[in-house]
Amino acid sequence: MTDFIPPAKPLIGDEERAAVDRVLRSGMLAQGPEVKAFEEEFSAHFGLDRACVAVNSGTSGLHLGLLSSGVGAGAEVIVPSFTFAATANSVALTGARPVFADISADDFCLDPDAVEAAITERTAGIMPVHLYGHPAKMDRIQAVADAHGLQVFEDAAQAHGASLGGRPVGSFGTFAMFSLYPTKNMTSGEGGMVSVANAEVERLVRLYRNQGMEKQYHNEVVGFNCRMTDIHAAIGRVQLTKVDAWTAKRQENAAFLSANLRGVTPPPVAPGAVHVYHQYTIRVPQDRDGFAAALREQYAIGSGMFYPVPNHKLAPFSVDVELPETARAAAECLSLPVHPSLSQGDLERIVEAVNALAAAGA
Repeated sequence: MTDFIPPAKPLIGDEERAAVDRVLRSGMLAQGPEVKAFEEEFSAHFGLDRACVAVNSGTSGLHLGLLSSGVGAGAEVIVPSFTFAATANSVALTGARPVFADISADDFCLDPDAVEAAITERTAGIMPVHLYGHPAKMDRIQAVADAHGLQVFEDAAQAHGASLGGRPVGSFGTFAMFSLYPTKNMTSGEGGMVSVANAEVERLVRLYRNQGMEKQYHNEVVGFNCRMTDIHAAIGRVQLTKVDAWTAKRQENAAFLSANLRGVTPPPVAPGAVHVYHQYTIRVPQDRDGFAAALREQYAIGSGMFYPVPNHKLAPFSVDVELPETARAAAECLSLPVHPSLSQGDLERIVEAVNALAAAGA
C-alpha cells in the first residue's frame, strides 16, 4: 500500500520534549523567563532589529497590535480578501471595518493599486499579508501609505524568514505578526509573536496581553489574557535553532517542483524576494477540486485549498465588491506538499502525479 504524503507535517523532536520537561520541573509554567528569552532570540534570529512580544496566538497578535496602534471604532483598515479569516476578524474585533482590496496575480498578495483605490477619509491603515511565505510589495505599499499618512501593519503569519530587497518581513510596519501554529514553518505548539516599531506600541501590546497591567493590580487599560506560557516559549526557542535548515529544505523542494512540473502554473518569485514556501501553491485553471481529489484518491498525495471562500464572501463580512484576481485565485489555487519531511521519492511521486493529471486534463 502506498504511504500517504500529507500536505503538512509538524516537526517536534526530542529537544523540544526536553525543553518542555525542563520548564515543568522548574515550576514556573506561565509567562516568565522562557517567554522573555524567546522574544529576544526571535528578534535577533530573524534580524528584525526591534522588540518582539509573545502572545498566545497569531490572531491575538493581530488584534492587540491593531489596538495598540490606535485602530478602533469608526476606522477602516484595508486588507486582502484572499487570506485566512483571522486577518479580517482581527480588524473587526477592534470595532473597525475591514475594507477588502484585490490581490496581484503574480504573488497572491495585496495589489498596491487596488489599495490606493480603496482609501477613504476613514482609512487608518493597510494590512498586507505575506501569503504562503512570499513577501508582499512592501516598497510600493509603504509609498501609498506615506502619500496618504497611513500606518502599515504586517500579517506575516506564514513568512518567518522571508524578505524583500534584503529586508526581513516583520521589520516594515508599525507592527507585524508571526503565527506559531503547529503547521507553520516553525511552531511553539500554539502562539504568536508581534514585532513592534516603537516603544509605545510595545508597551501597549504588553499591557493588552496581560489584563491591562504592567504592575500587578494597577490596570491601565481594559486588557485580555493573551499571554504565552513558558512551556510554549521553550518549544519555540528550540524551533528557532532548526527553522533555517527547514526553510532551506522547503526552498530546495520548491525548486525541484518548479523545475519539473508541467501543465500547471508554479508559484512565481518576485525580483529581490526571498520566498520561504509555507505553501507551494500552483494554479489549476480547470476543475481544481477534481484535481485535488484525484491526487488524494489515485496517488495518495494530500493538498490544500487556501482559500476557496474569500473573506468578503464570508457571512460576517459579506460585501458586494468586485475582486477579480481574488475570485480567480480562490477557484484555481492548490497547495502541494513542500514541507521538510518530504523524501526525494515523495517529490518525484508528486511530480509524476501532477504531470499525469495535468496531461489528462483532470
